[in-house]
Amino acid sequence: MYSLKYKIWLDSDGKVFGEGPCKLLLGVAETGSLIRAARAMHMSYSQAYNLIKALERRLGFALITSQAGGSGGGGSELTPQAQKLISTYQSFSVECHQALTLIFEKHFR
Repeated sequence: MYSLKYKIWLDSDGKVFGEGPCKLLLGVAETGSLIRAARAMHMSYSQAYNLIKALERRLGFALITSQAGGSGGGGSELTPQAQKLISTYQSFSVECHQALTLIFEKHFR
């Protein structure tokens, strides 16, 4: 029996946003730290940082704001635009999954 597999991402002359970046940003929101979010995904900080910067260039807006460490410690948080992008992408992904599942069932079950 077949199963449905797919990946959905936003593209503009290169990948702009998808499941991986969404997961990374959700990790930043949860932990308050890009480095902790990267570690949770088994990714180096430099990979995560470079990914965020590349996405920001393609999207045209900042995804996270960061404060350097110090006596009070540093941290990162999502920008309002990043929060909206995540929410929109997640809703879109749910609808895509529902639609693709129905179409798959129609043709292969």
